[in-house]
Parts: sequence; structure tokens; C-alpha cells
Amino acid sequence: MKMKFLFLFMDGVGLGADDPNINPLTKAEMPTLTSLLGGRKMVSGTVPFEGERASLIGLDAVMGVDGMPQSATGQAALVTGKNVSGIIGGHYGPKPNPAVADVIREGSLFSTLKDAGYKVALLNSYPKRYFEGIKSGRRIYSAIPLAVIEAGVALKTTRDLRKGKAITADFTGEGWRRYLNDKKSPVRTPHEAGKFLCKLTRKYDLAFFEYWASDYAGHKQDEEAAIELLETFDGVLGGLLEDWDDEEGLILITSDHGNMEDLSTRRHTANQVPALVIGGLDMRREFVVGLETLADVTPAILRFYKKIT
Repeated sequence: MKMKFLFLFMDGVGLGADDPNINPLTKAEMPTLTSLLGGRKMVSGTVPFEGERASLIGLDAVMGVDGMPQSATGQAALVTGKNVSGIIGGHYGPKPNPAVADVIREGSLFSTLKDAGYKVALLNSYPKRYFEGIKSGRRIYSAIPLAVIEAGVALKTTRDLRKGKAITADFTGEGWRRYLNDKKSPVRTPHEAGKFLCKLTRKYDLAFFEYWASDYAGHKQDEEAAIELLETFDGVLGGLLEDWDDEEGLILITSDHGNMEDLSTRRHTANQVPALVIGGLDMRREFVVGLETLADVTPAILRFYKKIT
């Protein structure tokens, strides 16, 4: 059986204190995640954890560089396997500056796997106005889509979404209906979206999904929105795991920096970020060996694919 890898990236989610006054991860009803963690919450005191179906460790997002971690350098570290903040001399974000973009263009998780013959994809769909903004210069790529296009992999479009080849950034499609006035966008419950995500993942060797709403909720210090999106995410995770065979590969849920786990501040945090690994026990144990910082993630994924050294 050909191994699959699903990378679920959650922007701005760290391992915070077990404090319901500031950490929505302790207040949200997340039965799927709680079950995976043996009744525990995804907080700093839970790591390290190894359960029947999942392992949880913390990753260093600061990586020895002064200042608070930022999105561009953190995401670039995740997909290049390099301490990008160290290379450019500081944390930078939210979008890549020329120095960060240069590191990404040198090679990434996507380009390495694609060049080795693996099928890779970013599952997010992007609306027409996104591409128009890029073309006009009003918008620039964030680190993850930049790595994808530099690998020669096309970003998915509205047409892909309607043909069942992509999924919206909010999983359910409600955002496209509400904010883009796209009445043709498919709408799913979180559970249905999770099952659809599993179906999409099986078409690729490496499937990547970028969830950025978590970072927005953190910056806005919006507890209600944070809890709502976490509960939606848990519903998606429930549908995904209902159809996922733990022996067919691994699911990794991780982030680029802390933020939403501490709503007492609008700023990023220096907290470790979670690396939640779901799949067969032997695969999980092998995967987490040497996994300590953001820059260790790409090497760990490449080791997962036996042709890559």
C-alpha cells in the first residue's frame, strides 16, 4: 500500500497554559481531540504524549533567534527544513520578504517530493480575486503558496472547488457563501468536510491544507470566534478520522508560532507549537525521532518517504 501524508497547518496555535481565562483550547468542546489525547487538552502540560492513535510533542518556534516568531519565517522553516529566521537574521512576517522568498526558492518539501516523482498538492481553493490581486501586485504570496508554485504545482481555483478537487479555507464552504457571495460554492457540515478531506488526501502522496483563521482570532483576541473555529476544526477532525486508516499513512497537525492559545495579548507568543501526529504507532515513533523545532518537520516528512534521504 502506498503511504499517504496529510499536513494540516493551523496558523498561530501554540501550546499554552491550562487556563480557561486566556486559552480557548481549554474551553472549546473538542471531543475528537480530547479523545485522541486520552482525555487531556492540547496544552503545554500534556506534552509529550503517546496514545493509542496519536502522539503530541512540542516544537520550538523561536529556534535561537531573538524576538517573537513570525509567520513568513515560521512557515518557511516548516516547508524548507531550514532555520529561516537564523539565515536572514531575524523573525519576519506576515508575508515573505525577498530574503525569505530566496530561501524558499532554493527548495522545499513540495519541490523535493515532486522532483522525486511523488504527487503533491495544496488542497485549499483560492477565489478569482486572489489571483487578480497577485497579478496586479496588490497582494503577494504567503510562504506556503509561494513554496507550492515555486515547485511547479498549481494552486487550486474556484473551478477545482466546484469539481470536487479542492476545499475552502474554512473547510465547510460557508465563508465563500457569506463573504464572497459565491452561491455555487459547495457547503458541508464539519463532519462531512472531514470525510471529504480524507477523500481528497487519498489522491496524493503529500496533501497539505492551510488553516489561517486561527491566527486571525488570536490577533483579534476574539474568544467566541476562537472557540467556534476550534469546535468546527474538531468536527472536521472527527469526520477525517472516521474514514482514515491509521496504517495508510500519517496526519500531522502543527503551526508556525503561538498566538491563539493566549488571548491576553494580540501579539504572537514564544510558546512551543504542537506537533500532533496521527497514525500507526510504529510510524509515529519513527516520525517524531529528532523532531524538536520547526526546521525538523520537512526532514522528518522526507524520511517518511523511503526514497528521500
